[in-house]
Amino acid sequence: MTSFQQARIDLGVQLRHLRESAHLSGKELAERLRWQPSKVSRLENARQTATEDDVVVWAQAVSAPPETTDELITQAIALVERHDGWKQRHRSGLAAIQEDLRDLEARTKLFRAFEPGILIGLLQTAEYARHVFGKVKRLYSAPDQIDAAVRVRMQRQEILYDRTRTFRFVVLEAALHTRLAPVDVMRGQLDRLLAVSTLPNVEFGVIPFTQELPANPIHGFWIFNEALVAVGTLTKDLVLRDPDDIAFYTRAFDDFAKAAQFGEPARDIIIKVLDEYRKHSPH
Repeated sequence: MTSFQQARIDLGVQLRHLRESAHLSGKELAERLRWQPSKVSRLENARQTATEDDVVVWAQAVSAPPETTDELITQAIALVERHDGWKQRHRSGLAAIQEDLRDLEARTKLFRAFEPGILIGLLQTAEYARHVFGKVKRLYSAPDQIDAAVRVRMQRQEILYDRTRTFRFVVLEAALHTRLAPVDVMRGQLDRLLAVSTLPNVEFGVIPFTQELPANPIHGFWIFNEALVAVGTLTKDLVLRDPDDIAFYTRAFDDFAKAAQFGEPARDIIIKVLDEYRKHSPH
């Protein structure tokens, strides 16, 4: 057993002890936190690494003393710094990662996301997502949980219909052309974008090929409220909470959004690409 695994076990034991001291079952705690019950089990049994956010809300739910909370935060930060590689994360399984995202989204009112080459997860069709997860599984040798991961991703999309939340999405036109799935699947995916882009609380923007970009789009990023920024790279999953980092990515998002087309002009671009896919469709 590695020191990392032992540290994760130790943290899980402490979390379980706090829950039991509060006389809460795993299901009761999950309901308080608006988590899936399976997440409580995974954290307590060291099948998933607790994040700083996880231990903060856990400690609040069980009324842990401030000094205990501070110690848990220190341990969680140390673990995340040691396990933020994608290979390590994916050992927990594709579905577990999707459930973590759903937990974070449940606490978010304002979503902002920029993606240069892939369509945003909350907007993906089941078949497009299936092909994406298949590529992730092959690249990272993740456990074969594609069906479960697709199911959770589709469940996550229910949040789009919550009118109390606001979604601002920006993609490069290149993301519409990038074939991460067969042509027929791409056609269905673009049809989905046309439908979702009409939701009153969703702003979907496309930066056309002809538009000069305000910056080099080297990676995608998500901004959750004003609390954190998530940046995914091929080997690291970065979670940024420093106010300066959040302000920087907010400015970057605003710049990309200014270069994008929204509403009917964005849908015109989608329809143009959709027509191109139809010309190449075997059906």
